[in-house]
Amino acid sequence: MFETNGGDAGLKRVINAVSRDKDLDKEIIVSALEEAMVHAARRVFGPSSDLEAHYSEEGDEIELFQFRTVVEDDDVANEEIEIELSGALKLDPESVLGDSIGVKIDTAAFGRIAAQSAKQIIVQKVRDAERAQIYEEFKDRVGEILSGHVRRVERGNIIVDLGRTEAMIPHREQVPTERVRPKDRIQGFVLEVKRSSRGPQIILSRAHPGFLVALFEQAVTEVYDGIVSIESAARDAGYRSKIAVHSKDSSVDPVGACVGMKGARVQSVVQELNGEKIDIIPHDPDPARMVCNALAPAVVSKVIVDEDNHTMEVIVAEDQLSLAIGKRGQNVRLAAQLTGWRLDIKSEAKLEQEMLGVKEMFAAIGGLGLLRAGILVNEGIGNAQELVELGPRALERLLNLEEEEAQSVVEAAKTFDEEAFYQDRAQKSEISDEAKELLENASASPEEAAIPSAEGDSSADLSEKVAIFQNVSGVGEAAAHALAEAGYKTLGDLIADSVEEVSSRSGLALGIARTVQIAVDRYLQELREIEKAQKEDD
Repeated sequence: MFETNGGDAGLKRVINAVSRDKDLDKEIIVSALEEAMVHAARRVFGPSSDLEAHYSEEGDEIELFQFRTVVEDDDVANEEIEIELSGALKLDPESVLGDSIGVKIDTAAFGRIAAQSAKQIIVQKVRDAERAQIYEEFKDRVGEILSGHVRRVERGNIIVDLGRTEAMIPHREQVPTERVRPKDRIQGFVLEVKRSSRGPQIILSRAHPGFLVALFEQAVTEVYDGIVSIESAARDAGYRSKIAVHSKDSSVDPVGACVGMKGARVQSVVQELNGEKIDIIPHDPDPARMVCNALAPAVVSKVIVDEDNHTMEVIVAEDQLSLAIGKRGQNVRLAAQLTGWRLDIKSEAKLEQEMLGVKEMFAAIGGLGLLRAGILVNEGIGNAQELVELGPRALERLLNLEEEEAQSVVEAAKTFDEEAFYQDRAQKSEISDEAKELLENASASPEEAAIPSAEGDSSADLSEKVAIFQNVSGVGEAAAHALAEAGYKTLGDLIADSVEEVSSRSGLALGIARTVQIAVDRYLQELREIEKAQKEDD
């Protein structure tokens, strides 16, 4: 079947051709041929036969041998693996019991079915070897950018032709603002290379922050050379990105190097990302300063760092609030991703309001008045537990107290019910002017109280209207901005939508959207009770 007349007319020519076309080692092809020959022979001589195949370069053929053990005459239990001594002596006069006799087999007698089976094995072995070679070629290229042509879009996934193989851009790794067609040239960031039954699977991404970093490595010589490093990157793929850059050479401006002459370098990256806005900010080892840089273009007034919980309270002026939060919370979300800190944006007025509440709480503790409570707040003491941890001696120096007075304050703080104080304070406080206005202007019920549209408003106007959402306990400033910019006009509209719809429209996480809806529902119930009480009084 495989035997030829020698020369380049037979197997040698086939082996060389397959090796060249598939870019495979000749040994792999020879091994496949030998295995195929053994497999074909087993169909003729039985599955238990002891067979070996070897490629002979001199004869340009696959030589097949069957080995059988020499046993006593009339003692053969399995002719596939045993031979009588008399028969063995005819083949080799020096044979003795227990020897293994190898006999060369004429492969021409295998027939068409055996030959077809051998062919299938050869094809499969060559395909497996080719897949293994492709895997070895791409497994170390994770983190690189590959380029190819769009072959097709399959179930929302983009299949990219890389030449020797295909790669896939899953739907989750695509940029939502991009649309591709077959034959389009496309680049992708190698996210993962994994083995599968159908060959190596190469996963590409165009939404991963690593794609942005790799593009800057291509576009900026200083980044490629290691002079400028990209310390961190955050993306809202298709809309806006932030990168923090640092220079190892004091004479090189990292931001200027990434921007390039007349913005040429950053524009090449923006063009590849189809107009995605990119903020390039200087990296700072101080976390607080880094957060201030990351929130640009907003100007930060103050940062309160909580290292234990890895959070920061960022205080900004009223006219900087919408800039710091960004459309649908985009700016603060990217800043949090870039720095790795949880950020809570608050206006100066909101901070003052909270500090007033803390001051009133301290004043309610026996032995402290508003003046001393104000000193504690200014020192950063935020609750009764922190006051207890401060201790009597520190209180003596801080508030100029006698030893007995300081000890009395600490003991009172230990038994002070902070939660009950704030609940009582909330119940006693009058309804806000904004809430009264909502009730007065409601056409039918509190659910229909109008929330003005945020579109086309200035920063100052937007802050005033967002404040209406903030009257709802549990709705923070970032969430309030996101809801206003999402176009919600009434509180009723907000709770009428599903949690998923609120999350999709506002860009809020599902958990936050659910919390906001619960808070609004509770707030509306309180308004109804107030309205009912007012009617009864009338």
